[in-house]
Amino acid sequence: MHHNAGTTLRDGTTVSDLINLETREVKVRALSDPELYELEMERIFAKTWIFLGHETEIPNKGDFVTRDMGSDAVIVARDRDNEIHVSLNVCPHRAMRVQTHDAGNTNVHMCIYHGWAFKPNGDFIGAPVEKECMHGKMTPKDQLGLKKARVALYGGLIFATWNIDGPSLEEFFGDAKYYFDTLFLRTKGGLEVLGPPQRFRINANWKTACEQSAADGFHTLTLHRWLAEVGPYAKKPDAEGKGADLSPEMYGSEVWTDHGHALRCIELDRKILRLTGKNPAELSPVEKLTALPPPGITPEMVPELLERFDDGQLKLMSWRPPQVGGFFPNGLFEFIYLPQPDGTIVGACALHAYIPKGPDKLEFMNWIFAEKDTPPELKARMLRQSVQMLGTSGMVEMEDSDTWPHQTEVAKGAMSKTITMKYQAMFDQGAPEGWPGPGHVGDGFTKDDTQWAWWKYWHELMTSEK
Repeated sequence: MHHNAGTTLRDGTTVSDLINLETREVKVRALSDPELYELEMERIFAKTWIFLGHETEIPNKGDFVTRDMGSDAVIVARDRDNEIHVSLNVCPHRAMRVQTHDAGNTNVHMCIYHGWAFKPNGDFIGAPVEKECMHGKMTPKDQLGLKKARVALYGGLIFATWNIDGPSLEEFFGDAKYYFDTLFLRTKGGLEVLGPPQRFRINANWKTACEQSAADGFHTLTLHRWLAEVGPYAKKPDAEGKGADLSPEMYGSEVWTDHGHALRCIELDRKILRLTGKNPAELSPVEKLTALPPPGITPEMVPELLERFDDGQLKLMSWRPPQVGGFFPNGLFEFIYLPQPDGTIVGACALHAYIPKGPDKLEFMNWIFAEKDTPPELKARMLRQSVQMLGTSGMVEMEDSDTWPHQTEVAKGAMSKTITMKYQAMFDQGAPEGWPGPGHVGDGFTKDDTQWAWWKYWHELMTSEK
């Protein structure tokens, strides 16, 4: 990949002027600049793999949903052969949006403007009054279809890219796939969506949400302080009156990759001790997984985990599983444990995508998941509590989405846009002893390395000539 550090904006500023790779700083201007936004759509969202949804949203032949790949609208459709396709939602005749509905079922996507029709795979069918040949004779019919993206399915998740000859999705995931597998490939039945995604718009630049999604742990201590006061992690004050403290949840291991993917792997030992009364160090991974199954997994499903994962992954899942993190550029996953009043724990499984809608607007989309084989009553509890905590108006996400507009507005100020965001809290030790997985790993209290990796890959793509 060739780089051009001198990619220049109209005022003479280069992209590399906005990020100091030595001091780990990013100028606030990066969160608002309209010209930079246009470059991001071309160099990031038109080049990388973008998460669009889940195959269970379109279970039947002819089903479709409309989504966005950066600034481009697309149709995600299942054809008669059960194959999933992603096509640009722009008619090649007069540039009308072909599909105007959010979702539906049809074997023919017809443009309402002039009636040009297309198959679910994007192929051109024809135009009205065929004998008059509305589409002309200069361009062959087989070249009049919708522009097609490259599609990959992973654990039912639908990803697409316009980079037809670029890296595969597995190559793009890199070392992160070892960890993602423990979230998205857990059972034979697989995950399913619990209803359509929630969505709402926020007056904020997409990067404010996405760089936080790269496993920012620090904000939890302050922005979500209530979790330790009245929330599921609340503790009764001790003899010294100390109770509201989330800092124990900030210890564990964090993983990051050269492609900007990030994972926070949080210690489970305290939860297992509380549930079992036994020293976790004396329990096997199987015993710990049975006592505290991963979010969305029941004890009855644990044997299936043993069949699907190697010893290292089982150790990880029972010790420090990935609970929060992101896949570059705009996805966030949350597989978390929610303590209940009766001392039990209910899992929450959610995925967010932050869709760019302009330099100072984004659309927040939220999917709630459960394993297909999860008992219906547990699915209902997972859905209710996931929406209450992690939904678009949930107790956690409502706070996150309150900060992003402030950051975006600040980034427009004559003086403010020149100051820098700092990512200088660094792990001083690598992976803990016995760590089973690959990637860059830091151990201890949460740090900035994961977010800094996100920005480094942003810079790599933004200065690339390919």
